[in-house]
Amino acid sequence: MVNIDTAPRSSARDRLLAAADELFYEEGVHTVGIDRVIERAGVAKATLYSTFGSKDGLVRAYLTVRHADRQVRLMHELEQYDTPREQLLGVFDALGELCAEPGFRGCAFYNASAESRSGSAAEEVTDEVRAWTRSLFVDLAREAGLAQPERLARQLVLLYDGAGVGARMDRDPGAAAAAREVAAMLVTAALNA
Repeated sequence: MVNIDTAPRSSARDRLLAAADELFYEEGVHTVGIDRVIERAGVAKATLYSTFGSKDGLVRAYLTVRHADRQVRLMHELEQYDTPREQLLGVFDALGELCAEPGFRGCAFYNASAESRSGSAAEEVTDEVRAWTRSLFVDLAREAGLAQPERLARQLVLLYDGAGVGARMDRDPGAAAAAREVAAMLVTAALNA
């Protein structure tokens, strides 16, 4: 992500996204008004509207960029594992690293979704994110030859979500490791089914 303090020559779009990323993640999509984003980005209000159309458009872009970054980071981290079974569990290792980062405030998608109204840009993007996560688990379960991949994926997504919430609410970065242990049991059971 773009750091607005170290990238003075970045585009207005990049500065707006960087400001939105910082403010929305730290304080919430609903809480932060566009005036604060504009001030942090150092652009005119007209620039925000000409670039994103509305706050909802900015929220969509913020979450879309976060999702793209998450996909790249996660797929890169999964490359270190040799088998789809190891990759299934590696998703929880990657989550554990994220939860241990300074400033971790939970899942940006869950947070934005919890604040948003039905049909909003935040809901649309978070639905896409959840579908991608579910699909990742289904694909890895299939590649690993595990029984009932859709059912297993549903269970693993629930563990993944719970670990992220637990890490935030309990301030426990070890929640992902605990979820990984349970995931390993589920994967073993699916392997033996």
